[in-house]
Amino acid sequence: MRPEFVSLIASIVKIAIVLGFALQAAALLTWLERRQSAMMQDRLGPHRADIKVGGKKFTLAGLLHPIADSIKLIWKQDFVPPNADKLLHGLAPILSLFPPLVLMGVIPMADTLCLQSIHERGWFAEVPRYGTCAAASTIKMLPPISGQIVDINVGILYVFGLAGMGIVGATLAGWSSDNKFSLLGGLRAASQLVSYEVAMGLSIVGCMMVYGTLRLDEAARWQGENVWGIFAQPFGFLLFLTAAIAETKRTPFDLPEGESEIVAGYLVEYSGFKFGMFYTGEYLELAVSSALIVALYLGGFNVPFLHRDGITLSLGGDVLWHKGLPHLVVILIQVLTFFGKVSLLCWWQIFIRWTLPRFRYDQLMKLGWRMLLPACLVNIFLTGIALLAFDRAGVGIHETFQSLGDVLNWFVLLFMLLFPLWIGFGLLTPSRFLSRRDEVRARRSLPAAAEPAEAHVH
Repeated sequence: MRPEFVSLIASIVKIAIVLGFALQAAALLTWLERRQSAMMQDRLGPHRADIKVGGKKFTLAGLLHPIADSIKLIWKQDFVPPNADKLLHGLAPILSLFPPLVLMGVIPMADTLCLQSIHERGWFAEVPRYGTCAAASTIKMLPPISGQIVDINVGILYVFGLAGMGIVGATLAGWSSDNKFSLLGGLRAASQLVSYEVAMGLSIVGCMMVYGTLRLDEAARWQGENVWGIFAQPFGFLLFLTAAIAETKRTPFDLPEGESEIVAGYLVEYSGFKFGMFYTGEYLELAVSSALIVALYLGGFNVPFLHRDGITLSLGGDVLWHKGLPHLVVILIQVLTFFGKVSLLCWWQIFIRWTLPRFRYDQLMKLGWRMLLPACLVNIFLTGIALLAFDRAGVGIHETFQSLGDVLNWFVLLFMLLFPLWIGFGLLTPSRFLSRRDEVRARRSLPAAAEPAEAHVH
């Protein structure tokens, strides 16, 4: 099989995986946000959409609500204000939905797949931990398959170049709608996104200084061999997370859509599936920002002690136990780990959205320009001093992080094992609201003589 044909098939498969995750993320995050907000507010979640089978109603834990929402948005009237710019009014939702879909193409989902090694040694072949796959120099050799759809050497610059298009979509929506509230929302969105994009770009400079690369796949591999970025750049992680939440325009940074102030901001004149495209784009931005945080700070596709050649438990440079794994199994685990981390971080951002109140607009701008921006510059300054100090002392920064990583990987592995169990226990535990409601119903169903004595005490 020709290498070009193999690369084409691999690209189609990767595009299908990314699109399948991205397009389903909006619907599933809608359901997750409703469930999470209901649990936090101690009330019933999505339960009204149901299907009847044999006289019984099934709600499927609320999963029918996203389907019902999509059906309603398709059939709703697509209203365009008479004096609106119809071309720009229709173009704005596309410009808001396009960037997050394209950005997922440069975020690595797994390590490089060495097809030539599998072809030579079999489906259950192991590959060396260090080194790269052989390049396809002849027709008979199979090319290595990157974990990204598009492998470019300036990945992070590409991300920020395309992320700025979201500003254009929100601004055009506000300006083209012929509505003063829409215009105010568009102006707020433009100023907010520009402000926090500066802080978000500067917050990752420290990571690039430590990793020594702009490539997202190389950054993920560095974290796998050394230490996760959240430990190498803890201050930068907090700054990037704050700026990323602001870029998604969600509470507490939802000033462009502030219902209590400007009705719905730049969305006020949108209905039907155009509104659905904005809505989908917002959740895609949530997923893409989570994927970027995972790739830069949470180890990317890496699992503690899992490397190309299998599982290697180590401490202080000493190998305690090693178990070889087939290369395909390692790649599959990495893909599942990456999307698992992204899903967990999306849930965390939803948790933040339903915890913090909305800022005032002046507080929003002060936070971006007077706090985040100086903090990013301080982080760059301290990172540079630390790197220079290690270099002058003759101590390798990478060797230091490798020794530290062996210890921290044990804590990360314990957290990755226990945290899903804690989340599952919380989801399966009945709500206190439901318990009180069932208790009231049980008391009402009792005969008057069987009611407990305290029920008659006032």
